[in-house]
Amino acid sequence: MKVWITGASSGIGEACAYEYAAQGACLVLTASSADRLQRVADGCMRIGAGGAVVLPFDLQDASGIDALCQQAWEAFSGLDILFCNAGVSQRTRIEDTSMETIRKIMEINFFAPVAISKAILPLMLSQGGGKIAVTSSIAGRFGFPLRCGYSSSKFALYGFFETLAAEHREIDVTMVCPGRVQTNISMNALVEGGARYGKMDPGQAGGLDVKTAARRITRAISKGKREVLVGRKELLMVYIKRFFPGLCSRLARKLKPV
Repeated sequence: MKVWITGASSGIGEACAYEYAAQGACLVLTASSADRLQRVADGCMRIGAGGAVVLPFDLQDASGIDALCQQAWEAFSGLDILFCNAGVSQRTRIEDTSMETIRKIMEINFFAPVAISKAILPLMLSQGGGKIAVTSSIAGRFGFPLRCGYSSSKFALYGFFETLAAEHREIDVTMVCPGRVQTNISMNALVEGGARYGKMDPGQAGGLDVKTAARRITRAISKGKREVLVGRKELLMVYIKRFFPGLCSRLARKLKPV
């Protein structure tokens, strides 16, 4: 099994890398920090990975994505699974969020996984198929306070990747939809001026253990599930939105956004 994971240096990406490594997978690992990636790659090899190639990359650099995809594909002569997991969140109200910040969030969260998938798709089709997973969020299922750019980017992922699934039955597409999981996503979230939030949200700290999340995610991808919801009681909001949209709107106004 040959797997490429973006956002692999921490959180869900790192935990999924270890899950796949324990299964003997050959791994291509991408994130912006070469040092943290190498630490994850070394850990994967100790666990039993068949190989681990590190490809550091800043996903804001749209011009370099085609070359990155070629490197990832050639690392182990093909890919069985592409997991576009990298992303950035925010903690600002709409009136305090600059267009520059919204564009940065969209570039990383939406345009990068779209560009990567468009580059890898024909290669996967040429080998007879494959699996593509992408990390959205429950904030991609309903509007969430202090997440205007983040929520928009996660909504957009559903539109693109559900279309991909509709067009290509040879490709199993899995939407990964986390709620509150114990990761550093709030630490790295953007605030006014594009600075880092630098705090662990209480909701995040009390969320689902990331190892448990990774086990659920990797199982869902292996089974070709259309969507996997990962979290605890907050996931109820997804079903409330589906069946009682008016109630969801009222509850969203009362949510603690941190």
